[in-house]
Amino acid sequence: MKVIVIGPRGKMGKLITQVAAERDDMELVAGVAPAGRDYVGQDLGMVALIGRNLGVPVVDDLAAVIDGCDVIIDFSTRENALKVLDLAVKHGKALVCGTTGFSEEEFARFKEAAKTIPMLYAANTSKLVNIMNKLLEMVTKTLGEDADIEILEMHDQWKKDAPSGTSKEMGEIMAHAMGKELSDIAVYGREGESPREKGTIGYHSLRAGNIPSSHTVFFGCMGERLEITHHTYNWECFARGACDCAAYLEDKGPGFYSVQDVLNL
Repeated sequence: MKVIVIGPRGKMGKLITQVAAERDDMELVAGVAPAGRDYVGQDLGMVALIGRNLGVPVVDDLAAVIDGCDVIIDFSTRENALKVLDLAVKHGKALVCGTTGFSEEEFARFKEAAKTIPMLYAANTSKLVNIMNKLLEMVTKTLGEDADIEILEMHDQWKKDAPSGTSKEMGEIMAHAMGKELSDIAVYGREGESPREKGTIGYHSLRAGNIPSSHTVFFGCMGERLEITHHTYNWECFARGACDCAAYLEDKGPGFYSVQDVLNL
């Protein structure tokens, strides 16, 4: 499977490149960097700190190399991801996108694209996070509004969006399990006199240092509580999951896919 990685020097792009280079079922054909970066024109293996040449270029024009790939993996910025999406649709290429922070209108463009290309969107490509999502759905269906649900998510100081895309996805799963929409029941932080409303989902975002990613969902009942938590030690699990998602799309037709499909959850 021929793969293009967007942002090969970025936090996720670098790791995805490293993982893809190890796999026998993948062939890296290009890395695409933002225009003007000093490493454009260099070998992808050196740019992604693999420590050896791959014989693969880093370019700053996706359109120039897109026809040589089967799938694009993009964990870049919100603005750039929308440009990548448009090119993927135009050239009929499968796309794995793990970028977060889109508005509802922007996210709708990904679902529209799925009518013509294999489109896999994943706010979080970790296997264990997606298993956690299944547990959250089960607990919420069992408890309903008998539990007060609160989400605490922690990330590094450089994360731009809050709450995290992963925690939003968790909230949507639990809201749907209660037959509701997250937008109707989400409460973001509290200050002053702010009594809890039954049936809501509370959000709390912490940003500090180089904390990788941590999500805890609290189910509070009278006299007891349940906590379900996922911690990452580094971003390797997301990179491996992203490559698994790309491999999953190899023989797929147009459609909107998820990590749950990849894991058969």
